[in-house]
Amino acid sequence: MPDIKHFDPDAALERVERLFWQQGADKASIQAVATATGLSRSSLYTTFGDKRELYLAALRRYLRRRAQPAFRALGEDGRGLPAVRDFFGGLIEVRCSGEYAGWGCMVVNAHVGTEGRDPEVRALLDEHHRLLRDALRAELEAGRAQGQLAPGVRPDTAAEALALLAYGVNLRSRGGADAATLHGAVDATLSLLGR
Repeated sequence: MPDIKHFDPDAALERVERLFWQQGADKASIQAVATATGLSRSSLYTTFGDKRELYLAALRRYLRRRAQPAFRALGEDGRGLPAVRDFFGGLIEVRCSGEYAGWGCMVVNAHVGTEGRDPEVRALLDEHHRLLRDALRAELEAGRAQGQLAPGVRPDTAAEALALLAYGVNLRSRGGADAATLHGAVDATLSLLGR
């Protein structure tokens, strides 16, 4: 007779995601994971595998439920620079106020943590970067078609620069930067791209 799980694995994984997002993989011990989920170590290992596999599952969940929908909405917006400005405005709001204030981005946290050295984690970080950059490029191309971009601005290189700016916003917000400072940096950057 198969073992019946007496817990919701997705709900447990959400709690694990939040723990790794807030603390990082290195600082979150398996005991902290067990405490956060209310599960025994054996239940965690049986369901998700070791700590590395658990982290990978949490990171995939973060990408699938948080990052990818935001990037899809941005890339399909079609308004050009106003959509990019709104994307950054929403990012700053989430990073500087509310439940997740000061947590930064789980992906950026992985870039600066030791977990980013793992090849499977690195592949997920690279995919995240590609999706972010491509969404930004799509909006910059829409902006160019609408005459919004300054002469000489190339959507591909500008999208790369804006992706790096998004990482900076995430990193600085985790370090305590205030929303006004971050908005100022975004406004200054976008003013260089627009007419």
